[in-house]
Amino acid sequence: MPVLPFRGRRTPEAKGASEETRASVAGAASAAAAEVEPPPAVVPDLTAAAFFDVDNTMMMGASLFWFARGLAARKYFTARDVARFAWQQAKFRMAGNESADDMHTIRENALAFVTGRPVSMIVEAGEEIYDELMADRIWAGTRVLAQKHLDAGQRVWLVTATPVELASIIAHRLGLTGALGTVSEIKDGQYTGRLVGELMHGEAKAEAVRALAEREGLDLSRCTAYSDSSNDLPMLTLTGTAVAVNPDTELRAVARSRGWQIRDFRTGRKAAKIGLPALAAAALSGGVVGGTLAIRRRKQPVLLPPPPPARRLVAKLF
Repeated sequence: MPVLPFRGRRTPEAKGASEETRASVAGAASAAAAEVEPPPAVVPDLTAAAFFDVDNTMMMGASLFWFARGLAARKYFTARDVARFAWQQAKFRMAGNESADDMHTIRENALAFVTGRPVSMIVEAGEEIYDELMADRIWAGTRVLAQKHLDAGQRVWLVTATPVELASIIAHRLGLTGALGTVSEIKDGQYTGRLVGELMHGEAKAEAVRALAEREGLDLSRCTAYSDSSNDLPMLTLTGTAVAVNPDTELRAVARSRGWQIRDFRTGRKAAKIGLPALAAAALSGGVVGGTLAIRRRKQPVLLPPPPPARRLVAKLF
């Protein structure tokens, strides 16, 4: 139906027209006026991609810190279990003498608090916890960087020590392609409490990116990696472009020496810098939560948070 021009009075064709007809004409005119040129289609760039660390890069603080806090509020684990693991983790790290057996124990116990839990239950809790505790902690500046890659037709993955289920929730909520995270062993739809291989940390991140690139046909020289930590140098040096986001002291020095771009979004807003691998962060935070719960329920000796100097040492070591 042609759009009728508005002349300040009814057109001859509209004289005597029924109310239904006039409404139809008005609707057609309104729809025509609302039409806009469709946005240009994004041409896929299938050989380039971006890889973002999560903790302190995409999100303020450690994602699993917030996840553990949410699970603790839902009584998913006991205070004693988390306090025991937190003390073990802190002892190994601060002593600086982690043997292969020590690290094996840490890996095997890292997700003990979800042992026997259905995966579907943890995923559902993760969705809720993201909305409650994580959504407002996404760095807007880092989110913009990710969107630029998406707008250029490139795929964007998160690469994090956080369990892959939680990492996937974060990626989905941010509209990203997907996530590479720590994989937990699952049997009959439930977590066994053991990890498949290593924590997604350090060299493991580089291996994961390398494997994904081979599977997806990516040219790593055309890819970009983003992180806040020198622990991620294996991943940062794997791609053609590396960007230090909210960098720690060591990464900032490396970035300057290599001419990498540095983006710091912490100006005027102090981030919760819990520089721990995500799983250890959950344990330490849970230890504090666990201590509080122990006071209320058991009246037993409590694992208190370390004094400020020790706390800084733990953050530095992780």
